Amino acid sequence: MNGYGGGSYGLGERRTLKEQAGTYALLPLRIFLGVTFVYAGLDKLTDSAFLSATGTGSIGEMMRGVRDSSAIPALVDLALKSPEGFGYAIATGELLVGLGTLVGLWARLAALGGALISLSLWLTVSWQATPYYYGNDLPYLMAWLPLVLAGAAVFSADAFLASRRRRSM
Repeated sequence: MNGYGGGSYGLGERRTLKEQAGTYALLPLRIFLGVTFVYAGLDKLTDSAFLSATGTGSIGEMMRGVRDSSAIPALVDLALKSPEGFGYAIATGELLVGLGTLVGLWARLAALGGALISLSLWLTVSWQATPYYYGNDLPYLMAWLPLVLAGAAVFSADAFLASRRRRSM
């Protein structure tokens, strides 16, 4: 097999089920996070109410609502300087992170972006959730960390490009 479909093993070399499972272990996580972040980004970009500074369902209203209960109110204040810009930045970031994760292009960088988005949302929007496990941004942050560390080893543009570089040497 090649590096972008499941590792490089010699002809006839057998792998145990445990080895095969280890190779593909992060693929379901990649698919889940990628699809979720693409959906979240598109949902925000197509919701005119969300991308407004004021009004029900707007990013501005949400930020004002969590300002006093967030871990870092200064971060919320920064977002409130331009709620629409912040909304577009978050939505575009989610979309790019999701696409990069699904395709496996610059997978570690995409995962780092996802982790940073989740961290910023945890410290602002879901910080006040009690008990803490009711807020969903902290589990998303933890879910991104294995992909930050391991990247996208299979079925990814990164693995395909690395395989091509090895062959051309």
